[in-house]
Amino acid sequence: MNTSPCPCGTGRDYAACCGRYHAGEPAPDADALMRSRYSAFVVGDADYLRTTWHPDTRPDELGLDAPGAPRTTWLGLSVKDHRVTGPDTAEVEFIARYRIGGGSAVRMQERSRFARIDGRWYYLDGDHR
Repeated sequence: MNTSPCPCGTGRDYAACCGRYHAGEPAPDADALMRSRYSAFVVGDADYLRTTWHPDTRPDELGLDAPGAPRTTWLGLSVKDHRVTGPDTAEVEFIARYRIGGGSAVRMQERSRFARIDGRWYYLDGDHR
């Protein structure tokens, strides 16, 4: 069992936090799904990213494992806002920091939209700020 800190920044162990969603347990809300998707980027779980992406907006390829591409190092996540926008919709605003290869750190801010289908939350799309 992985007892390392969860990459999403909650302070809980990975297995008790995002690891359980990566193992198949449905995320209870959009905030937990967004955090688990960030953690999936950190641990390289492309299958989880695909299965939690809304079928209407899911890309064919994610490009996480492109041969010869510089490695992305994820540096941290800060959740700024989580709000329910309807019975089966929500938005989460966050800032993620990362570095590609040996380059400078990059700060990405996004307001992501999520939709719940048959009790499961999915990432729909997002606006970068």
